[in-house]
Amino acid sequence: MVLAAGDVTDFLSINLTTIIATWLNLLILTLVLKHFLFDKVNKVMDDRKNEVAQTYKDADEAKENAKKLEAEYAERISGAKEESAQIIQAATKKAQLHSDEIISDAKREAKGITEQARAEIEREKKIAVNQIKDDITDIAFSAAQAVIEKDLDTKDNERLIEQFIDSVGEV
Repeated sequence: MVLAAGDVTDFLSINLTTIIATWLNLLILTLVLKHFLFDKVNKVMDDRKNEVAQTYKDADEAKENAKKLEAEYAERISGAKEESAQIIQAATKKAQLHSDEIISDAKREAKGITEQARAEIEREKKIAVNQIKDDITDIAFSAAQAVIEKDLDTKDNERLIEQFIDSVGEV
């Protein structure tokens, strides 16, 4: 295939109409692509970028919230430990006071029982002493009456004294 010189120059020549038409086609194609494709693609990309940024922001907020909750939880645990220690301490003090009160009441009651028993013993002792005095008085009156009723000699006197001693010993 052989080309003629005119054909080569036509092929290599610059045609202003073709250049303007090509530029016009390129401009129209660019505007059409920009209108139908680039703007929508850019919008999708911007939306996706905003969505990713929002996801990171939400994740950071969730992380901060989790840290706050963790700190609050740790504070509550610490407060609960302190509160439980205070409750245990208060219960121990209350139990000790109650124990001391019970012991004090028991000592008072024991002291009252002891004093009552001593008073009862003293009263019984007085009654016994009075009874013994009455018995001795009765025996002495009986002995005196026997002596008065009988004229005694020494032998009878000794016998009466022995009877008196024996009767006092029995009482």
